[in-house]
Amino acid sequence: MAHSPMKYVKGMPTEGPFAENWMNVQNFQAREDDVMINTYPKSGTTWACEIVDLIFNAGDSKKTDREAIYERVPFLELAMANMPPTTQILDNMKGRRLIKSHLPAELVPKSFWENNCKIIYVARNGKDVAVSYYHFHKTFSLFPDPGPWESFLERYMEGEVAYGSWSDHVKSWWKIRQQSHVLFLFYEDMLQDPKHAIQQVADFLKQDLSHEALNEIQRKTSFQAMKENPLTNYSTFPNSIMDQSVTPFMRKGICGDWKNNFTVAQSERFDEYYRREMSGTDLTFCFSE
Repeated sequence: MAHSPMKYVKGMPTEGPFAENWMNVQNFQAREDDVMINTYPKSGTTWACEIVDLIFNAGDSKKTDREAIYERVPFLELAMANMPPTTQILDNMKGRRLIKSHLPAELVPKSFWENNCKIIYVARNGKDVAVSYYHFHKTFSLFPDPGPWESFLERYMEGEVAYGSWSDHVKSWWKIRQQSHVLFLFYEDMLQDPKHAIQQVADFLKQDLSHEALNEIQRKTSFQAMKENPLTNYSTFPNSIMDQSVTPFMRKGICGDWKNNFTVAQSERFDEYYRREMSGTDLTFCFSE
């Protein structure tokens, strides 16, 4: 599988085809009832997208089983050869749009802020993100080859991977978490109490859920259920772009897998980076169950 080199937009590294479509992303016209699900990559994005779609359908999976998750919640920045960019697909969509994005807060198109669109942001601890992102790089042809783990980890801490610095990204959203149209969630809290997280999202979206609907959404969005569901596990995505024979898109979905990958020295190095990056903020992450 051939891998693509990175390009830069506004100082942020991104996939080459995404960079070429950048003006369409920045000029994208959001609508008042749009809902954005935003994360740094590999931080529970697909999970959150499935939860939101099920909430708007009152837990009725017959309605959410209409299409794959990447068609129900289009990825704003996505652009690939021989396909219309997502910005164009979204422009042609009728009704409420659920939109996925990995952009840091400062690069989200202005129209989302002007229209006070509801935005759900999920943050995950940076060690588990690093491991998951490394494995994803192996499967996704629009990313450069990650090379060995130790060099990838260094680039990740330096912000020289797609979407830049994990710490800058989570801090950009933490700063604005008090805005009424932004909901900031932690991946680890969602794992700890998924039903509470689903209810939080429903309340934020002003959607009433019955007890039965809440239970059904929790069941349908468990890691195992989503891993086995072709509409959420990306098995229907073109193999030439995402080769899951290397590693599955949905690998483990746990907190603390980094312990199986980091050496003691790498963990200490990351801890030093984490203390430096988080100094001056009250943002803290859970790194183990």
